[in-house]
Amino acid sequence: MKTTENYLSEIKEIRKMMEQSSRFFSLSGLSGVLIGIYALAGSYIAYRMIYFPQPAFASTLFSGYILVEIFSLAMFVLIISIATTLILTIKRARGTGKNIWNPGSRLMLINLAIPFISGGLFILIFTLRGLYDIVAPASLIFYGLALINAAKFTRQEIFYLGILQIVLGIGAAIFPQYGILLWALGFGVLHIIYGTVMYFRYERPSK
Repeated sequence: MKTTENYLSEIKEIRKMMEQSSRFFSLSGLSGVLIGIYALAGSYIAYRMIYFPQPAFASTLFSGYILVEIFSLAMFVLIISIATTLILTIKRARGTGKNIWNPGSRLMLINLAIPFISGGLFILIFTLRGLYDIVAPASLIFYGLALINAAKFTRQEIFYLGILQIVLGIGAAIFPQYGILLWALGFGVLHIIYGTVMYFRYERPSK
């Protein structure tokens, strides 16, 4: 005859199985660190492009193309960040014997993508209208909302990272002159801290 402890143990096992089926736990902490490094490098290059004008002959030659150059830089950073995340996450999932494409990962991706894509379109529309100061705060806020939305289906640390991104985005809206600095802090420094915490908490081999 089963005791109360047996029933409680079975309930815990069922709960654990349900959680594993609805959450995705194979995100790579190392990818967070690398994304942060990419963001810091990208923000430094963008800062140089905006605030350190080129020589007269070069500025004449490339006049009107600074926005194209910055957009290309942003897309390059985004693409290598996504590629790095996918490669390292797939590697970690295979190393732990987990299936990367499961209900948890699908739910996480959908909930991440909706605010992320909406924010990208929002920024693009206002940038085309010449409202450039909106880029830093909007990207931080929408990215933070995407992380909070996706946190229900992965590690809880993602939720707190999202909150911090939103706080920095609001700060960038209040102080637009510090937009690049706050963007670098959010996408660069916070990602490095987050990735380091995730690695040592979940990925570092136990002794």
